[in-house]
Amino acid sequence: QVQLVESGGGLVQPGGSLRLSCAASGNIDRIGTMGWYRQAPGMQRELVASISGGGYTTYADSVKGRFTISRDNAKNTAYLQMNSLKPEDTAVYYCNADLRTAGWVSYNNYWGQGTQVTVSS
Repeated sequence: QVQLVESGGGLVQPGGSLRLSCAASGNIDRIGTMGWYRQAPGMQRELVASISGGGYTTYADSVKGRFTISRDNAKNTAYLQMNSLKPEDTAVYYCNADLRTAGWVSYNNYWGQGTQVTVSS
């Protein structure tokens, strides 16, 4: 049973920082691209940042220069360092990963349960 577990969300003042973590566990053979998405109330879920297995990164224009995605392959964990946070960054942040479980050839897509990030004074 594969699980993605996010942590690190919370309440922060504008201009502050948070670091989100996403730990994948289970009978994992290999993890491909990992990504962070967010969904604000009444809005569609949107891609914030992604990182390939080889370390190639992409970012939404709204977070470029403020957020940094990284991963530790030995720990099956992805991180999202969020700096200079703004009220419009308030959302539930979800981890997403393409991964292959042991004994399977193909990759499947998985989601975490989400972690709330609230930016407010």
